[in-house]
Amino acid sequence: MDALFALLESNDIFTPNTLMQYWGGLVTTVQLVFLSLVIGGVIAIPLAIMRASENPWLSRPVWIYTYVFRGTPLLVQLYMIYYGVTLIEGIQDTFWWEIFRGAFYPALIAFVLNTAAYTTEIFRGAIEATPRGEIEAAKAYGMSWARRMRRIVLPSAFRRAIPAYSNEVIFMLHASAIASVVTIIDLLGAARNIYAQFYAPFPAFIFVACIYLLLTFGILGVFKHLEKRMLGHLRPR
Repeated sequence: MDALFALLESNDIFTPNTLMQYWGGLVTTVQLVFLSLVIGGVIAIPLAIMRASENPWLSRPVWIYTYVFRGTPLLVQLYMIYYGVTLIEGIQDTFWWEIFRGAFYPALIAFVLNTAAYTTEIFRGAIEATPRGEIEAAKAYGMSWARRMRRIVLPSAFRRAIPAYSNEVIFMLHASAIASVVTIIDLLGAARNIYAQFYAPFPAFIFVACIYLLLTFGILGVFKHLEKRMLGHLRPR
């Protein structure tokens, strides 16, 4: 351990101080992405059910929401929420200002709304792909709509959605890098600070790219394991 610290101390860029900056950026990135995916996933489940409904009064508003958030850049959405909140008259005098005066929560809201829109369409497609035979069998057993949805449709849809949802998780990890444009010190923000400090863009950004690669491979490994466990019955024998 002493030899490692001695090596870091002799290095001009990757010192214990700069590595701690990367570590702080990594923690912020993981927090932002994890919370976005969890909250967005919870929101997406009822929206996906509504989107798959044959009732236009339920499906049409959800379609408009997903169309807007999937059809506009995430960076624009982040700017609209981060800067737009300050234009709300009187918000500085309410408790909401304590939440929105920083950059983390506006970025979190933008990420949640964006990933919820994509996840809604992923789950909607998986719900609509439920074999009719499974639904008819559930009806024959006398299951109500709610019970069919809870015991047959949603569990089956979640399994089918795993491959597509893994892409959304990776996309959100990579898209989280734009949080640095609103003063959040995530991984990319830490790399920018180190670049500004040492004027060495290649080491600073290549190192952060390697961190993103490791995170991506970790996510792929988790979803690969989930696919083997939950979709193993679909593999040819």
